[in-house]
Amino acid sequence: MKPLLQQLTRVSIILLASLVSVHAGPRVSTNYSIATDVADAGGKRTTSASYSNDGSAGGAAALATVAAPAEVARSGYIGQLYDITGLAISGASPNVNEGATDQLAAWQTLDDATLLPVAATSVTWSVQTGPLTSINASGLATAGIVYQNTAATAQGSYLGNTGAFVLTILNVNLDDFGAYAGDQIDDSWQVQYFGQPPNANAGPNVDVSGTGQTNLFKYVAGLNPLDGSRFTLAITSVPGQPGQKNLSFNPVFSGRTYTVTAKSSLITGSYSPINASFPIDNGTTRTMTDLSASGTSKFYRVEISRP
Repeated sequence: MKPLLQQLTRVSIILLASLVSVHAGPRVSTNYSIATDVADAGGKRTTSASYSNDGSAGGAAALATVAAPAEVARSGYIGQLYDITGLAISGASPNVNEGATDQLAAWQTLDDATLLPVAATSVTWSVQTGPLTSINASGLATAGIVYQNTAATAQGSYLGNTGAFVLTILNVNLDDFGAYAGDQIDDSWQVQYFGQPPNANAGPNVDVSGTGQTNLFKYVAGLNPLDGSRFTLAITSVPGQPGQKNLSFNPVFSGRTYTVTAKSSLITGSYSPINASFPIDNGTTRTMTDLSASGTSKFYRVEISRP
């Protein structure tokens, strides 16, 4: 009996050593320390002051994500229960040039804050608001022509859920809006004073207020075409200088270039820049002196340009 007892005692000692080995001691390095912990049969989260570790057992894995396009994959699970909470819509870009296209995409949103991609051809697309001319069955949205940067909303529906995506259509061409296109006047200026096209009063050669200056001239000069304002040029003598003339014109605005030209006859010859003093501004009035104003006649013209 004594050999058998010794054998049993030896087995008990071996089993005890095996159990103790499951309980790990603290792990320490120069950069961090993880407190003593015990992992159960299925794995669990272990944490320290600066780190956390999600362990797993049996080949199960967690969530894998990618930022663009946004997608979440569940790998290594036999099955998972979730509820669909809505539909998320996005586009290739939040901004699209007028007349260009933007590819839309859709995802089902789940109650665990993850996403399931939906084929664009399975979504029912529509224009909710703004100047989108169409969205085809593949989710390709086409932007309309705008006179200023304008917001638009695309909508998608799938299996009873609806989502929306707001994008901005950029006004990249200043003179291409409807009946106001191609007349050398910024479309936004015409809409500001004459409303949406068509409006015959917004034409470049129209003078609605009867000032003798057309809409095109007033646009370039920075004038209101409706209030009767006009650009003026006054010519006065310089005391004690019979060969000089003071030229004062109004209004002047930043962002424009003003060039005074002259010629001696309205019938022949061409206009050329004058020999002038340095201009002096007083409010919106600019004055310069023509230093070579001798002669029987001289006709002046102010040329205005803007970018």
